[in-house]
Amino acid sequence: MPGLAIENWQRKQTVAWPDDVPLALAAPGPHGPVIHGLNRAAALAGARSGARVTDMRAVCPTLRIEDADLPGDAACLARLAFWCRRWGPWSAPDRADGLLIDTTGADHLFGGEDAMLADMQGRLARAGLTAALAIAPTRGAAWALARFGAGRVICHDLQSDLAPLPVAGLRLDGPTLLLMRRLGLKTIGDLAAIPRLSLMRRFARADLPENPLLRLDQMLGHLAEPLDAPDPAPRFMAQTRLAEPVMDPTDWLPQLIADLCTQLAAKAQGCRRLRLSIFRVDGERRDTHLRIASPSREAAHLLRLFQGKLDGLDPGFGFDLLQLTAEAVEALPDAQPDLDARSEGLELARLIDRLTARFGAAAIHRPEAVESHIPERSETPAPPLGQTPVPDARPDRPLRLLTPPEEIRVLYAIPEGPPAQFSWRRQTLRVARYAGPERIAPEWWRDRPGTRLRDYFRVEDPSGLRLWIYREGLVHDGRGGTPRWFLHGIFA
Repeated sequence: MPGLAIENWQRKQTVAWPDDVPLALAAPGPHGPVIHGLNRAAALAGARSGARVTDMRAVCPTLRIEDADLPGDAACLARLAFWCRRWGPWSAPDRADGLLIDTTGADHLFGGEDAMLADMQGRLARAGLTAALAIAPTRGAAWALARFGAGRVICHDLQSDLAPLPVAGLRLDGPTLLLMRRLGLKTIGDLAAIPRLSLMRRFARADLPENPLLRLDQMLGHLAEPLDAPDPAPRFMAQTRLAEPVMDPTDWLPQLIADLCTQLAAKAQGCRRLRLSIFRVDGERRDTHLRIASPSREAAHLLRLFQGKLDGLDPGFGFDLLQLTAEAVEALPDAQPDLDARSEGLELARLIDRLTARFGAAAIHRPEAVESHIPERSETPAPPLGQTPVPDARPDRPLRLLTPPEEIRVLYAIPEGPPAQFSWRRQTLRVARYAGPERIAPEWWRDRPGTRLRDYFRVEDPSGLRLWIYREGLVHDGRGGTPRWFLHGIFA
């Protein structure tokens, strides 16, 4: 984006700058101010980016000079880098006016590489930015084609597409480019045609960006050049730097949580995931993660979730930096508390948070309702942090079901009723009271042919033990022999 600096400057002005008045932005240079950005009128008048301001004023006496906002341009480019991740999972700023996007495997989502480039150019144009775009197999090739190619470029053959480009496309420094011109090497093709041994004698010890051979290898894909894509800065983070190393960071945790909750309250947000990073003096980092069932910014509740989490940390020679980051947040507007100063509906979420922090997320489950009359199919375990509602418990059914139901041996049965006495787990139980039956037919669309119906009974023995049993099948249903009995649940 060659016009990023001047376009960013014009966007901040209250009055639009005339198109016919030459304008340039100046930045500090080694021998005085240099041109950092210029508009189209200044470019037509002969001004060049990177030249000294005094020289360009001699070329264009009507040139207007303004101070460039280098920190603002860098911040704008960093925001654009994250915004451009709609076209690829990895992106990063490149120098002061460019962006690098790894679009590997993403072009088909936009209808091909040409359609993706058109989408890029259209969206950037609507944002008031002009851009030169290129897609190439390597980072260096894309850099050169975007700056020295013609329009939107898609590289199909590295050798033929890069050969006519100037050697400035190799991302060399000024003295090396001057040396290339003195040697008569004007294009990348000229450099690639020279025997490598003769150039290695001159550049064997030169490092980037002074070595044209290394740059050529990167451009042609012979040398790896990975993309270092930064992660977005966390929106909500609190940290504490300690003057002296400590062995136990627990005493600094309440203030750290209070600072983070203050930031969340200012933006009406609540955290769903927390990460506590504790840095040792030897450079090692220890992370502790927490997941919250519902958005929260209550400091006392979050502090309680860390109880026992830091006991097993190895302090080494001590900790000197603590960072608390809200990795996931959701909107949490202020709510009207009840008369007892408690917010409605938070008790269950806080209980789940405490159980998850103590036993782990894999050990806690919540039932999820399923449309079925068969008891073992009517609900399935769901993760505790999901948003699925808890089904209403039926008072005539136990909360605890045996999986699978355990068969019982009937010693004496009442006609059309439950067993008067049965044996279960090597003990004989006598039925003192019962209620039922509740008949549940098989689901013909799911069960195989020949599945028998069930008659459920709620029974109680003389000691008060309440059980849920059922008879599978009837005597004359034509689907098997003698009905079988099973114990399916135990009432609390």
